[in-house]
Amino acid sequence: MAKTQEPVTIKKYANRRLYNTGTSTYVTLEDLANMVKEGEDFVVYDAKNGDDITHSVLTQIIFEQENKGQNLLPIAFLRQIIRFYGDSMQMMVPRYLEMSIESFTKEQGRMRDHVAKTITGTPFGGFEDQVRRNMEVFEQAFNMFLPFKGDTPATEVTATPPATPAPAASTTDELDVLKRQMADMQQKLEKLVSKPEGSGQ
Repeated sequence: MAKTQEPVTIKKYANRRLYNTGTSTYVTLEDLANMVKEGEDFVVYDAKNGDDITHSVLTQIIFEQENKGQNLLPIAFLRQIIRFYGDSMQMMVPRYLEMSIESFTKEQGRMRDHVAKTITGTPFGGFEDQVRRNMEVFEQAFNMFLPFKGDTPATEVTATPPATPAPAASTTDELDVLKRQMADMQQKLEKLVSKPEGSGQ
């Protein structure tokens, strides 16, 4: 399927069928998943009322992939995300996750090389350090938003020491848990590759 600059319009009908207006053919969720993997951008509209339902369709694609056993999202991570719905920090979570996946995506070429070298038995270095740097950048970026949190008093934001934080409010604890979940995801990725050079193993 040829890539286009403008997003392809997909229409979803009442019978749940998806129609690709670019190719004038009906498509499945699997077809849309392949379009995403190939870098083909699309938007999905409800054929009846014209509402943009792209978000719900993409979420459904993830649901279908998870049901096939391709579990990318750890259970603890999913539970933590659910807890943020309706929370005062909810508005900040999407951007935090976007920054995380953007950084991960930028590094994926390097990661693929590392995995390839691991398969051939060739050691590499620096990957573990890169993971740590990524997590530091995520945390710094996330903390930049804290002064703008409307439901949190200013004393709650400024009273937390940068090095060894004192016991915080429940929302802060939830943020720490989310960060740990992101770190766990990074650690699982590290297990797929060999240890850095100079580790002596």
